[in-house]
Amino acid sequence: MQTEFARVQMIGQQVRAWQVLDDRVLDAMRRTPREFFVPEKYAGLAFADADIPLTSTQHMLPPKVVGRLLQSLGAAPGMRALVVGCGTGFVAGCLAAMGASVRGIEIDPDLAQAARRNLKRAGFAQVDVVTGDTFNLDMGSDYALIAVCGALPLYDERFARALALGGKLFVVVGSREPQEAMLVTRTGTESWDSQGLFETSVDPLENARRPEKFTF
Repeated sequence: MQTEFARVQMIGQQVRAWQVLDDRVLDAMRRTPREFFVPEKYAGLAFADADIPLTSTQHMLPPKVVGRLLQSLGAAPGMRALVVGCGTGFVAGCLAAMGASVRGIEIDPDLAQAARRNLKRAGFAQVDVVTGDTFNLDMGSDYALIAVCGALPLYDERFARALALGGKLFVVVGSREPQEAMLVTRTGTESWDSQGLFETSVDPLENARRPEKFTF
């Protein structure tokens, strides 16, 4: 009962309060047990508005950011989705709960294995989690949805180019705080529209390009 109360509080006081009002998103976050995806030693923070450490350099996205991510992408049954930097699998699980067919990429082998275990435990064993560096990996193409869960210090068009026509990309861009969360939509073979969503602070994606340092 305490867990369910904490989940309801998370949805109401964090996610809805951050203008996440899509009932399908809220339902998916209720049905994806976040406590399954949190490292055991941080179990008490599963529903907190906090950056929960996964490694020395990576953290779980806070629930409110996940809610905005899901709302911006608008997953629906039958859509193919890619989650880059899937961590322990929570975002991938939420997209699967909304009906998408999900592939996750995670560079850290331990996190990738944890994601597979967590997703299976949560009832989303159909999610495919690949271990590898997305910058040295054939990540596929023609995705309806792509969620990049680590920031890009410099925008990299490879993710937008992996979208199908009409596909949507959620990505956080910037090398300094605050960074900007963006929604990029593919409108043609060589055309995309982008929309700024909100300011945030997210760990950079491993091996993402960074601005060159000035030397004197």
